[in-house]
Amino acid sequence: MSGLYTILLLIVSNIFMTFAWYGHLKLQELKIVDNWPLIGVILLSWGIALFEYMCQVPANRIGFIGNGGPFSLVQLKVIQEVISLSVFAIFTMLVFKGESFQWNHFAAFGCLILAVYLMFMK
Repeated sequence: MSGLYTILLLIVSNIFMTFAWYGHLKLQELKIVDNWPLIGVILLSWGIALFEYMCQVPANRIGFIGNGGPFSLVQLKVIQEVISLSVFAIFTMLVFKGESFQWNHFAAFGCLILAVYLMFMK
């Protein structure tokens, strides 16, 4: 179960991370924060990122083999990166309608899946 909890927490963490890193661009596009000073946008992003860390840190602690979890540090990082890019791709398609994915984006995602396979190969 710790592997499942780790992955779920990483998904939630990356949703918050994506909103913290890129959500302000959509808010600017919607004219919600377009007149805010940069420090205001940074503080907003930090506030959102706090929730990212509240999920990311426990995910790594629960999932790390040194704490009884099923994943090595390298495996945790690869899982996190694949989740991060997956969440970003979904976020981009749903929130930024003008962005489109090309064949090379899908090919790169296939390479990531191959990287995960190779990472877990014995």
